[in-house]
Amino acid sequence: MSTGHVLVVGASLGGLRVAEQVRAAGHTGPVTVVGDEPWHPYNRPPLSKEILADTGDDDPARLHAMLAFRRRASVADVDFRLGRRAVTADLTGRTVTLDDGAVVDYDGLAVATGLRARRLGIPGPSVGRHVVRTLEDACGLRAAIAGRPEAVVIGGGFVGCETAASLHRLGLSVTVVLPESVAFERALGAPVGGAVQRHLEAAGIRFLTGVGLTAYAGTDTVTGVVLSDGRTLPAGLVVEAVGSACNTEWLAGNGLDLTDGVLCDNDLRVVGAADVVAVGDVARFPNPLFGPVLGGVPRRVEHWSMPTDTAKRAAASLVAGLTGRPGPDLPFTPTPSFWSDLLDLRLQAYGSPALGEEAVVEEGDLARLGDGAVLTYLQDGTRVGTLAVNLPPARLRPLRDRFAAPVAAL
Repeated sequence: MSTGHVLVVGASLGGLRVAEQVRAAGHTGPVTVVGDEPWHPYNRPPLSKEILADTGDDDPARLHAMLAFRRRASVADVDFRLGRRAVTADLTGRTVTLDDGAVVDYDGLAVATGLRARRLGIPGPSVGRHVVRTLEDACGLRAAIAGRPEAVVIGGGFVGCETAASLHRLGLSVTVVLPESVAFERALGAPVGGAVQRHLEAAGIRFLTGVGLTAYAGTDTVTGVVLSDGRTLPAGLVVEAVGSACNTEWLAGNGLDLTDGVLCDNDLRVVGAADVVAVGDVARFPNPLFGPVLGGVPRRVEHWSMPTDTAKRAAASLVAGLTGRPGPDLPFTPTPSFWSDLLDLRLQAYGSPALGEEAVVEEGDLARLGDGAVLTYLQDGTRVGTLAVNLPPARLRPLRDRFAAPVAAL
């Protein structure tokens, strides 16, 4: 039985799941969850899809009710301190200071502060520039859509293309601008990314590739984007989907490796700190699933499945440390998974396609993605990812189950 105070910093999915899991691991002491948003944990993927398409009013409380995760009975006594942000931490003294000056003591700490949307640091007005990371972001974008005939989306990754698809469905003329040669080049590779891009182009979404931004046009409000090749595109609104930054500044000064998230061991224990774990997309940890070479490299994984998977392991490690019991005895080998809805395409991936040097088409044809396809991503002959496009649900579980099977079995 563990009775000390567990402090969870971060109140998104990862924070909720680790609070649930420390209870499941036998912790009976107090648990506090601190979050900088005013909302209880909610689901973020629909922000760029269903929430933009929703035809109701823009009341944030109504929209939050559509997204909020159900809280289990096991966390009914958890103290949620919402609208509060951690500003500093003393990991030796085991305290965290919040933005209201409160100092919170802890026995065990879970880092679940996640990511924030990156913003472009280029000249021009700030009004009319949007990101899609929080409920407030989505509400602001919803309000800006009315009466806007065209939109420019900066970035050709999943958030950018999902947002572009949603705006296209709402009747806007959408242009996606990206510096890479094709959309999804980093995540899916050029051949597959190019096939997805062509499918979206055929539906009417415009892509400008291999070009960047130098400024925003307009006086008080953005009226266009100035490209690196000298052209200016008219833009009634702009969505910046240029990646994320880790929320780790509050941990500075404690001797941790914060170069890309928080460095952890395979059990999600933060390297260089006692009784501290990290969960979700801020945790950088090695995953033996990817073999002796790739699996030994600590990586962050920004997939929707990671908060739940890492929370279970991190909670077990944290409670074991607080009680003096041995930690988990088997390696932590989660299979990352994610999905994306892009107009009439449903992409489902397992593993990490971004690690692959080659994408092998097992089923289907890249020229006809709408008819369905299955691709396997290989690195040095080892399967590192699987991508399914428009497959029925019954076909997906076997693909996940066989993910770590020897490549020779294909």
